[in-house]
Amino acid sequence: MLEIYNGLGYASRGRPSPYVWSGTDQYISGKYIADGVYDPNAVDKQLGCAGLLMAMMALDPTITFKGVMITPPNVPSIPKPAIPAFPNPPSIAHPARGSIGAFIANIFASIFRGK
Repeated sequence: MLEIYNGLGYASRGRPSPYVWSGTDQYISGKYIADGVYDPNAVDKQLGCAGLLMAMMALDPTITFKGVMITPPNVPSIPKPAIPAFPNPPSIAHPARGSIGAFIANIFASIFRGK
C-alpha cells in the first residue's frame, strides 16, 4: 500500500521503490529526480518506509506484523552504479546526519526513553 500511495513507476521498471526500501539492503540506486524523469544512478538518501517501520519495531515491541510475511519485491540483479561509497553508509541504526531518518529516530528515542 505504501508503494501504491507513492506510485508504481518503480515497479513498472522492475526496480525497488526508494520511497519504501531506501536505507535497506533492498535498494541500491534509481530515483525519479523530477516528474517523469528517472535517473538509474541517482541515490535516495532519505530512509524509506520499510526502514522507518523496522526502526519503530526495534524501539517498540508492540509494533508488529503478526501473521504477515514481509518479503522484498522480486527484483532482478543489477550492477552497482559507479558512485563513491560512504565510509559508513547510512543505515536504520545509524541514519545519515541531518536526514529525516535521523530526525524521526531522535523523536522515537526521546519518546520511548522517557526523556
